[in-house]
Amino acid sequence: MVATQLEARSINDPELLRAFRSVPRHAFVEDEALADEAYADRALPAAEGQTMSQPYVVATMTIAARPSTDAGYRGAQVLEVGTGSGYAAAILAELGANVTSIERHAALSHSAGERLAAAGYGEAVQLTIGDGTQGWPPNAPYRSILVTAGGPQVPQPLLDQLDRDGGRLVLPVGGREHQVLTLIERHGDDLERRELEGVVFVPLIGSFGVPE
Repeated sequence: MVATQLEARSINDPELLRAFRSVPRHAFVEDEALADEAYADRALPAAEGQTMSQPYVVATMTIAARPSTDAGYRGAQVLEVGTGSGYAAAILAELGANVTSIERHAALSHSAGERLAAAGYGEAVQLTIGDGTQGWPPNAPYRSILVTAGGPQVPQPLLDQLDRDGGRLVLPVGGREHQVLTLIERHGDDLERRELEGVVFVPLIGSFGVPE
């Protein structure tokens, strides 16, 4: 997976590649019948109509949201909106981040917590249940925010909780059928916005996203 899907697409950050080699992706696949496809170059279905993003997309978002300091993710406060299977949170934890992951489906959060604990990442990831478009103020500000669902605009609460000194927010912006992975970097009150590539994610449902 690392060689053919990441390195072959010019993803060459040594620490990131090490994390992808270390985290057992098959341990986060909910349907055991799909375990053999865990390392395939595609998204996989998860419970509650959600998906487990393909490895390349997880890597792309992780690189884009990486703090610009020499320490990278190590010791950084990171918010993930949409826990899903827990795989992306495990990658962030493997990179040394202090991860807060919010999920609106209680059953999905619970099962992800069991997988994270079994894989050894339970203490590095704080799971919470709620409306991800409102973020999680108790642990703000965040050096990085990664949103694993697509919406028509950037939720204002996430911008408000982003570190004012170079905090990075990555999320898919667009309609239900197609979004553009977008990076926003905050410097004080200034927001730098850059479009990365086209993606398709499940809807970002919430009070500052898509109506349920």
